[in-house]
Amino acid sequence: MAPGSGGGARKRAHAESTTSHPSEPDPDPDETLAENCPPPTPIPSSAPTAGGFNDPATADVLLRLHLDDSSPPSSPAHHPTFLDLHLHFFALRRSRYFAALLSDRWLPDATDSTDAVPRLSLMVPSPAARSRGPFESHVAVLRLLYTFDFSGSILTAADALEMLPVALELLFDDCIQACVRFLEAVPWTEEEEEAVLNLIPFLQEEESRDLLARILPETSSDGKHPSEEMLHSLILSAIHSHPKVATVKAFVAKLLRDYPSRDSVRSVLDRAFLVSLESVKKLLGEYASPDFRVAEDNDETEAIQRLSLYKAMVNARHLLWLVERMIELRVADMAVREWSEQAALVADLQRTFRDDAWRNIAPGFPSLVMRCTSRLANAVAAGSILAPRQVRMRLVKEWLPVLNVCRDMVSPMPSGHKMLYQEMEEIFLSIISTLPMSDAQELLQQCLSFSTRNVDDCPHLILAFNTWFRRANRPPYDGSAS
Repeated sequence: MAPGSGGGARKRAHAESTTSHPSEPDPDPDETLAENCPPPTPIPSSAPTAGGFNDPATADVLLRLHLDDSSPPSSPAHHPTFLDLHLHFFALRRSRYFAALLSDRWLPDATDSTDAVPRLSLMVPSPAARSRGPFESHVAVLRLLYTFDFSGSILTAADALEMLPVALELLFDDCIQACVRFLEAVPWTEEEEEAVLNLIPFLQEEESRDLLARILPETSSDGKHPSEEMLHSLILSAIHSHPKVATVKAFVAKLLRDYPSRDSVRSVLDRAFLVSLESVKKLLGEYASPDFRVAEDNDETEAIQRLSLYKAMVNARHLLWLVERMIELRVADMAVREWSEQAALVADLQRTFRDDAWRNIAPGFPSLVMRCTSRLANAVAAGSILAPRQVRMRLVKEWLPVLNVCRDMVSPMPSGHKMLYQEMEEIFLSIISTLPMSDAQELLQQCLSFSTRNVDDCPHLILAFNTWFRRANRPPYDGSAS
């Protein structure tokens, strides 16, 4: 059995440690190092304790710590340094590493020994990456061999991270457990988290379980990525918060903007959009259903209808916020496609808005629905969403009748802005101008209602028809060069 492997299968964090013992006598350290090393310099943490740590009067083991300094020869600190510690067998045996070295297999017979005190040596890595001095972490761990109270020595995550590799090296199980428990319970900086990740391979499975659970996602049985699930939950929390809690929505919107994966953002927004859209369709369908209108209990039916329409308006508000986020992040392709295929929703909206009952239940409902349509249609017209021709065609064809019904219902925009319906007229006409002439001809005829009050009030409609006629009067294209 190799000297460093006694007592378990734990990986060693620093495999370069070396040990000398009487069975393989080394030259006297003082003679070997006197010419090359400065005399050992005591450090505050190595102060002796009577009858305990580093007490030369009672010690029965001498441990020399050697600094493995790989500095270039030109460096003024290129000579190795060392530190002698006077320790005790009863304390060292708590380390499985030292217990193996001091076992009968490695110690010589008393009759063969010329020195009653075994001498051990341990190589200490260069302190380049340490915040402590070169021997501080080793001394701190060796001092803990004399106590079961670790709380006074492990005060910060940095302490635990510098002591844990030494404890792993010496197979000091009590110290390992204390460091791991401390790390599991306290916050880390980003650099400390990376240090924890680097140390986890040296820990046993049960020791690293809580640390891994903190920094690595669990494998989901349904295959959904935990980051996406978190984003989705945040979106639901934002849209279902009280309508006046704008800060929550602003915070979630910032998270979505800053999230590095556009695909993940698209996925979670698509899911939330479909859920809200289905809620609006279901609730509005219940309100507009003929079955409710012929029910016997009119009072109960009216109450159910009023509640359904109100809930539909609330979900339309959620839908608008989602549409605005999707357009802002340029991930609204699916939303445009779905919005262009809502024939049943469009029919229910027309039935609802032709009946004045909605005015006392959900007066803001038409505006919310048409603002969703306006945002999506404007993104298509502006080119931020490159919708296929059929999608552009259906979007105008399906929602143009709703626009015509709502034109006299919506409230004007704030001072200095056009009314919402006039803005939508211009957007729809812009989209129509991108369609083949046969499709544009069909849709333009349905836009005659845009000519309000007098001819001068609808320059957008005049421009659209003039554009169509100009194109229609061009000679056929024969494919020859002009």
